[in-house]
Amino acid sequence: MKQEYVLQEEDRQLPVQIVYSHRRTIGFEVNSDGMAQVRCPINLSYQVLEGMLESRKKWYFEKAELMKLRKAALPGYSIPTPEQLTPEQVAEIRECFTSRVSYYAEKMKVTYGRITIRNQKTRWGSCSSKGNLNFNYRLYFLPKELLDYVVVHELAHRIHMNHSPAFWQVVEQYCPNYRKYRQELKKIESTD
Repeated sequence: MKQEYVLQEEDRQLPVQIVYSHRRTIGFEVNSDGMAQVRCPINLSYQVLEGMLESRKKWYFEKAELMKLRKAALPGYSIPTPEQLTPEQVAEIRECFTSRVSYYAEKMKVTYGRITIRNQKTRWGSCSSKGNLNFNYRLYFLPKELLDYVVVHELAHRIHMNHSPAFWQVVEQYCPNYRKYRQELKKIESTD
């Protein structure tokens, strides 16, 4: 069985590592280093897999480019402007937030309304009394734990619509290192 497939687009190439395992579904991913991977069932034919990879070629290249931008942003938190992002990258950012909100909402047993991603100057996130969530797109380019902290913080407002000790207990339950992440975000805000 082949262990790698190379996607080609004009003058670019992107190797995709093939990982066979005892699973029923196929998982397509690009990690934070820009390495592409596909996880698939052992009995999946190579021809079917090749067709699926080719059909997701555009997604793989967009995701790899976005991960490069994200990684480059980490050392000094130099984050691309909204104008520098392609529509596909904007969609990927939205998907990331939607996925994390869904994950934590289920864990925290809370509901939420609409999710909006914005270019906010002074806030990382907010939660309205109706449960609508707003997030700063820049969080996507920061370490994942910072994004997760803001998601947990805003979802905790679905339980306590304030910053009372009870609110912070909920945040700590789902994000034990929240104090550290909160301080990190304050440092980033002060340098922007």
